[in-house]
Amino acid sequence: MLIGERMSHPVITINPEMPIVDALNLMKREGIRRTPVTKEGKIVGIVSDKDLLNASPSQATSLSVWELNYLMSKIIVRDVMTKNVITVSEDTPIEEAARIMADNKIGGLPVLRGDKIVGIITETDLFKIFLELMGAREWGVRVTALIHEQHGQLAQITQAISNAGGNFVAFGQFSGESASNRLVTFKVEGVEQEKIKEILLPLIEELVDIRMCCS
Repeated sequence: MLIGERMSHPVITINPEMPIVDALNLMKREGIRRTPVTKEGKIVGIVSDKDLLNASPSQATSLSVWELNYLMSKIIVRDVMTKNVITVSEDTPIEEAARIMADNKIGGLPVLRGDKIVGIITETDLFKIFLELMGAREWGVRVTALIHEQHGQLAQITQAISNAGGNFVAFGQFSGESASNRLVTFKVEGVEQEKIKEILLPLIEELVDIRMCCS
């Protein structure tokens, strides 16, 4: 899966000269938490609602409402935006975008086609993908198990469940407790919970959890 398939578009952008009050109102109205900043069609920064709120005067200030409004009208997006923007292209794999966001502790990445902004991928988009990956909206038997790290192990498990009439609606694998194993979580429909347990026990290292879930 590539960024271009799951990015949010079209993108709402703002001008660096926009007062932060107007930018905040725009974000609230559009239901967004971050937006690229552009000038003459080129990206020059990115700003989040947190950046804008942190630039606003404290509620504990002794300034009058008129003084506050005057000060805030003088603060513009350019003053608070992040100027060194990390971007991705449409053909960037989803997992690479997630790694970039996690490593840099950021909540969104503008998506460029050349130097033109065509979308944005955010943590919310990634959460939606995770829900699909784990079959969160599908009903079935959910299994978490430690399996041996050896060639053909997954094939044995999936084949055994398929032979029993099971249909996989979700499948994910993660780091195990050591280099000798890995953790798998999957959801199956079409086979009873006890039957799946019976099939799995001879093939796995440990059955961590099994339950009916979720819709």
